Amino acid sequence: MALWNNPRWFDDKKRQEQLDDHIRTTGKARFGIREFEEEKKVDAVRIHFNRVAPKYDFMNSLLSFGIQHAWKRAAVRMLGVRRGDKVLDVCGGTGDLAILAARRTGPTGQVTIYDINYAMIQAGRHKIDPFPTRAHIGYVQGDAERITFPDHTFDCAMVGFGIRNLTHLKQGFSEMVRVLKPGGRFLCLEFSQPTNPVFRSLYDFYSFNIMPALGQLLAGSAESYACLPETIRMFPLPDELADMLASVGLRDVRWRGMTNGISVAHVGVKE
Repeated sequence: MALWNNPRWFDDKKRQEQLDDHIRTTGKARFGIREFEEEKKVDAVRIHFNRVAPKYDFMNSLLSFGIQHAWKRAAVRMLGVRRGDKVLDVCGGTGDLAILAARRTGPTGQVTIYDINYAMIQAGRHKIDPFPTRAHIGYVQGDAERITFPDHTFDCAMVGFGIRNLTHLKQGFSEMVRVLKPGGRFLCLEFSQPTNPVFRSLYDFYSFNIMPALGQLLAGSAESYACLPETIRMFPLPDELADMLASVGLRDVRWRGMTNGISVAHVGVKE
């Protein structure tokens, strides 16, 4: 018996119900298995990340056995950040992707961590502020569904393990594309469904037994670490996500699954 409620992997119909049109029609949005009034989801997400921020990096490394760092390095390589680029890291949180991108832009470039949650930004600043070689990383607190930059500002826009927490997923992607320059490069790194059924069963057991138990023991919240796998099971599959990205103005969309599809990186180019 699972320690925490397992919603199972959503089918096509239920995944469609997590998307912008259905949410706007019904006025309801999910954060994991919990359902909220559309405008209240953002508050639930804020409370969640306020709670997990102090141990966010530690718990992510522990729960992924450190593999998350390899996923992030591979994804940033796929993005193709160049020296001097201006890069936006949406839902940038504690800054792991931003740091990797900043190494590639060099000091002539600029990387902006953009996140709605102040506690998450603060939790990562110790990795950036003391280091002169990272002085070209900046911070903006703001809503990913209403990005506070003009059109055609950035050479690259990326989001890692954060976009599925938005109320309106497609709106968030549209905003990222809007602030990209024509020909600008895009990256979305997210969790997905493991491709091997046996591995998927083991992953389910781990997600709803081990993760909540460790979350309670080490971070004082089983609920927070059950919510993570709940949201993953409701997220579009890679081909569905690729179609959505093409629909908001990206071309040459391709993706790469990592660790049997647990993590998937999508990249594309603005029309």
